[in-house]
Amino acid sequence: MPRFLEAVTPDRARELLALFGRIDRTEPLGLQEALGRVIARELLAPEPLPAFGRSQMDGYAVRAADTFGAGESAPAYLALAGRIAMGRPAPGPLPEASAMEVSTGGALPEGADAVVMVEYCREVGAGQLEVARAVAPGENVLAAGDDLAPGARLITGGRRLRPQELLALAAVGIEQVEVVARPRVGILSTGDELVAPGALPGPGQVRDANATAIAAQVREAGALPVPLGRCGDEPQVLYDLIDGALPGLDALLVSGGSSQGARDSTAEVLARFGPPGVLAHGIAVAPGKPTILAAAGSMPLIGLPGHPVSSLVIVRLFIDPMLRRLGGESGALDPFPARVRARLARPVASKPGREDWVRVALRDGIAEPLLKGSGAISTASMADGLVPIGLDSEGLAAGEEVEVRLF
Repeated sequence: MPRFLEAVTPDRARELLALFGRIDRTEPLGLQEALGRVIARELLAPEPLPAFGRSQMDGYAVRAADTFGAGESAPAYLALAGRIAMGRPAPGPLPEASAMEVSTGGALPEGADAVVMVEYCREVGAGQLEVARAVAPGENVLAAGDDLAPGARLITGGRRLRPQELLALAAVGIEQVEVVARPRVGILSTGDELVAPGALPGPGQVRDANATAIAAQVREAGALPVPLGRCGDEPQVLYDLIDGALPGLDALLVSGGSSQGARDSTAEVLARFGPPGVLAHGIAVAPGKPTILAAAGSMPLIGLPGHPVSSLVIVRLFIDPMLRRLGGESGALDPFPARVRARLARPVASKPGREDWVRVALRDGIAEPLLKGSGAISTASMADGLVPIGLDSEGLAAGEEVEVRLF
């Protein structure tokens, strides 16, 4: 087992967590339930989209060549050959030097290759249409298969389904998809001092708030939290609880017991579930240095700091991408996709050799550091985001422009 707090760099911690790949369970879901789930494999279009040539504007279907040279001062005159009802095929092929009225989304008649927008047309009686603007072939129309040809890639495997993907699936008649099952993540809080959130703490006791926050973060990552309750500081009791829970889990997050105190035995307990056991005990990051990275075979076992803010930051920085990967999501798994630039309200010191993540509140382009300790829960709820300070930096100056990673 690595010696206590021989801290690995943040990048090395990410490399270790990247060893945990996608779980192997999938399940079929209807589109109504599939929002936010990860598609298990690539899907190809089973049919052309659109299935028929159609108009993209209200207007008149024409042969583009019949409008060449038309303008306001010298309009073209075409025979009005009919009207195409929505949801019905055209009444027949389009004769030469003719037009058919069509609405947006309506089917094009055979022979038509363009649509003149209605505002450039005027029916002048006796079945004649005056066209005051020329159109090019393909203008204002979508040919069969122009959007998606049969066999074209519809969705890449590992994509989290958004309304946009559900739109494409429904449009080609796919009603059910195979998605990766939600990883089951056990959440266990340790510490003799912990009581339930609804309990009245006695002297020296605190409410277990971490379990609630961690469960919420697990859900945000697309996984399924499995509450395992609270455990005191007795190592054998902790081992027995974890041993009984692991068969039903894909990952385990243990909050507390990761520091160097006499009762902080989480690392020793997790090591007993190897190989490989403990991969790292400590990450060169603040808050959250005493984080434990361990594994039981291919299952990640993570020891989180007991300080609430430290736990929140570590889960967001490191565990969120790991859980998304377990759940089958591929690509760049950035835990902070939304970022803004701001000016720092006051200086922030940092210790070289440690990556600092400073909680900040944003006001009118100014980032105000919230510098209370990692046990100060109020700073978590007040913060709009985090500002990183690099491993080799001694800090940031007042007025310096920084990138705020938004929660």
